[in-house]
Amino acid sequence: MTAKRLILPSGAMQGVIGLALAAAIAGSWLGIHAYAMFVFELSWSNLPFALAMAAVQCWLSVGVFIVCHDAMHGTLVPGKPRVNAVIAAPLLFLYAGFRWRVLRDAHHTHHRLAGMPGDPDFDEDHPSNFRQWYWSFFKRYFGWQSLVFVHAVVGVYWLILGIPMVQIVLLYGAPALLSSLQLFFFGTYRPHHHAPGEPFPDDHNARTNGFGTLASLATCFHFGYHLEHHRRPDVPWWALPAAKRAGIAEQSGLIDTEGRIVA
Repeated sequence: MTAKRLILPSGAMQGVIGLALAAAIAGSWLGIHAYAMFVFELSWSNLPFALAMAAVQCWLSVGVFIVCHDAMHGTLVPGKPRVNAVIAAPLLFLYAGFRWRVLRDAHHTHHRLAGMPGDPDFDEDHPSNFRQWYWSFFKRYFGWQSLVFVHAVVGVYWLILGIPMVQIVLLYGAPALLSSLQLFFFGTYRPHHHAPGEPFPDDHNARTNGFGTLASLATCFHFGYHLEHHRRPDVPWWALPAAKRAGIAEQSGLIDTEGRIVA
């Protein structure tokens, strides 16, 4: 078949768009957290608003991680690896005490060995079991440093600042934990799990979802367009719908050194 060419903005424009979206996502995430912890006072009367705020914060937490994921591929600000690292490193630390280099290296290993032994995101012993795979995924990434960081934050908020524990759990702990589940289900398990009668189309061992653009944004910031991402890791998250429209997941043929299909 004749390949459709996916046209991306220039590197400079891609950086402008990426930085603007990153600022909106991370700024909203930090702003809601600050309001929820230091201004808002939880009560039975405003519980519905608190639950809505927690849901939005969960979604924004997913977005923050996807921004950092783009930085891992150098697509947040193309050609500026230091800028990508300077943005992503503090965001990952604030997310759950994660270390930038560790996650970046693990993610590149995932791309090299997707769905095979040695892939840190894949559970070769339970390739179809959501619960067991998530548990191994959680243990692999949420190590002792993350636990120390989270417990330190909770301790400061509760014991020093006097924020009620129920408010900390609802508006800090729950969004963080649920966002990890959301990221895992839509961005790892669903694209890479083994399903009878659903073979993978190539050695990326990934599939893409059939969601529309809005549902794709709501579930995982388009990361569910996962085969497109594996075939074109040079495409930032906000351009993955264009990659899907271009039929990247359906195309077959030679791929050049930048991941572009040429035949």
